[in-house]
Amino acid sequence: MTVPFAVKAENVSKFYRLDSNVEFGRTLRDVITDSARRLNPFSKTNSKSKNNKNANFKAIDDISFEVKPGEIVGIVGRNGAGKSTLLKVISRVTEPTSGKIQIYGRIGSLLEVGTGFHPELSGRENIFLNGSILGMSRVEIQRKFDEIVAFSEIEKFVDTPVKRYSSGMYVRLAFAVAAHLEPEVLLIDEVLAVGDAAFQQKCLGRMNEVSKEGRTILFVSHNTAALLGLCTRGILLEQGKLTSDGSIESAVSGYLKGITIGTLGDLTEYKHREGSGRVRFTNVSFEDLSGNAVTQGVSGQPFVIRLNYESKDTTQLPHCRASVAAYDNLGQALFNCSSELVISTPVNLPPQGSIKCVIPQLPLSQSSYLLTFFLEVNGIVEDWLHKAIELPVIDGDFYQTGRLYAQGWQGKGILVPHTWVINDKL
Repeated sequence: MTVPFAVKAENVSKFYRLDSNVEFGRTLRDVITDSARRLNPFSKTNSKSKNNKNANFKAIDDISFEVKPGEIVGIVGRNGAGKSTLLKVISRVTEPTSGKIQIYGRIGSLLEVGTGFHPELSGRENIFLNGSILGMSRVEIQRKFDEIVAFSEIEKFVDTPVKRYSSGMYVRLAFAVAAHLEPEVLLIDEVLAVGDAAFQQKCLGRMNEVSKEGRTILFVSHNTAALLGLCTRGILLEQGKLTSDGSIESAVSGYLKGITIGTLGDLTEYKHREGSGRVRFTNVSFEDLSGNAVTQGVSGQPFVIRLNYESKDTTQLPHCRASVAAYDNLGQALFNCSSELVISTPVNLPPQGSIKCVIPQLPLSQSSYLLTFFLEVNGIVEDWLHKAIELPVIDGDFYQTGRLYAQGWQGKGILVPHTWVINDKL
């Protein structure tokens, strides 16, 4: 029998009420928690707010798509875009407010660390419990048992209650169970980020094997490299709405552009940054070697990135390290210009000022790129802005031959100075 689709969503929405009186998809825990809150006369949830009494928060809003058997679909979007809610609706953890989900076959889901595990039961017992939930017989589970334990690398702890497992052990066992008990549809949220790099690669390899067996995978992740390496199709969510459904490259590109500030100038309001915050980048601008402002780079031409910064202290900033990294529009790193690589003496900065990254010959072909800025003071990361702004680049005569980069290869890597030696002798 030919299965027309593995997962089909038709006009699916999930709303939550912002007031405490009514909620869609409430769980037993919600009921108990709200009952306790009502006993507290000072609880904010006891007060009636006319402003949000009937307000709905649309976690996902009128989403429709169809996934074929064997497809690996990456679901991308910013935090709060609705990715996890969508997987919970598909896995029947919560019911949609409207619309419907159709699924052919059994679902294996890995939505949160330890989802579906009973903390008092051992790893062995939880493997059999999860298999039973999926509708498998004891004989089927026994046939896969050794393979699951070997993959999860918890042989020594298989008879230990899982409440004593570390988060990494939880994830390893949970993924092994979900991937080896042969569900037709496998749902995976960001939890793989808990595992180490070696295990993540192991999981990606296993997901490839699962898809080749004709099984379907819906994969939520912020790891663009993993998405690009594994998925062939991407769904982009923005504020609960499906805004793109096509190639994984287009979905990742749309996601990355959505998290940049998009234009030059003020950096003080940029949210996607790490660091202590004692010293912050405040402004960014592009210049030529004469200090004239430019809005884009030109392949092969000098290019200057000026970064203004401010410190909360009034003292000198000792032993500073700054860097600018460039990424393509799929999030792949292209190069990193670091001050410590080209300046041999310690860099001490005043508490307020500007620094420049001067690139003598911009090694990028025509496309749009993303820039990340980093500042460390005396071994402490002060400010780290991830893929903060977009850098447009137009083609220039990089090789000084009067020829531009080959059509179709633009934006697919960096330009490298090189020569050829032509010799017809063997």
